Amino acid sequence: MAFAEGSANDWLPLTMTDGFHVTHAQGTAVYGVFLTAMLIARIFGGAFLDRYGRVPVLRLCTAVSVIGLSLVIFSGNLTAAVIGVFLWGIGASLGFPVGLSAAGDDPKGAVKRVGAISFVGYCAFLVGPPVLGLLGEEFGLVRALMIVLIGIVLSGLVSRAAKPPAHQKNVHDTNSRSM
Repeated sequence: MAFAEGSANDWLPLTMTDGFHVTHAQGTAVYGVFLTAMLIARIFGGAFLDRYGRVPVLRLCTAVSVIGLSLVIFSGNLTAAVIGVFLWGIGASLGFPVGLSAAGDDPKGAVKRVGAISFVGYCAFLVGPPVLGLLGEEFGLVRALMIVLIGIVLSGLVSRAAKPPAHQKNVHDTNSRSM
């Protein structure tokens, strides 16, 4: 999800101007939609995490992000793409922070796990966008976003790793098993 966030931070305005033929100001405004979605989800995401637990929320975020990014990539329609950008932002918002939180659950080895998650997340955030730019040169930025879509799907497939350890049983464990 750090790759999904970093890609939007680096490429979304240009993707909108090149792929949807909007002005630079409009492309920047669409980026503002992404940032607004991230802000909303991070403000209210804690309540969802408290109520449903990490794994169900991460799975929902994955689904929302996949739907949103798919609208951007495949719709060809500006209105649908802007809605997609909003959904992409909502979906991408909690992955990295929740992953860091999960890595620190068990004090034994927490420093190594948090360090590993930070390293992978920041590499994805910093290295992924230039790779996306190279792919964009070859295939166009809208099509290059398919690599981000694949990354989002992969993050959803490993969301179970965010489940709290067995010794931290709580109401969320019951909810995450039922979903």
